[in-house]
Amino acid sequence: MSAPTPAQKLPAMWLSVYLSLVGYSALLAFAAALMPEHWMTSITESMGLKSFATIPVAFYLARHLSLLYGFIGGGLVYLTRNLNRFRDLIGTLAVAVIALGILQGIIDLQAGMPLWWTLGESISTIIGGLIMHWLHRHCDSSQHDA
Repeated sequence: MSAPTPAQKLPAMWLSVYLSLVGYSALLAFAAALMPEHWMTSITESMGLKSFATIPVAFYLARHLSLLYGFIGGGLVYLTRNLNRFRDLIGTLAVAVIALGILQGIIDLQAGMPLWWTLGESISTIIGGLIMHWLHRHCDSSQHDA
């Protein structure tokens, strides 16, 4: 089998760049987990949303969600270290991200979130999953690690 051409390596390179970009961005969520409570309430109000519930469970859920996003970001960065090894996982993850976007939209609507929030969150997640899926499908399985 011959070595892949530069054109054949391009989707894997872009998949690696994309996963790294999303992963490192998600790592920033760790900072939100440590954010002071008054920042959370101020940010919520500045976005024109209803007042943030200042009860322990609300802060608990917000911080734990931030931790979860941070850990997901770390996982994505890890996957970029060996795309060929994790190829099947990345493909499955891409489909899961698309499903996540759909479910986010449903939950946001049920929760009464503003339409701009619902569309921004769910549509961007779906598009992100579609980009990941497209790049994954265009990676040649005989490629060497990106």
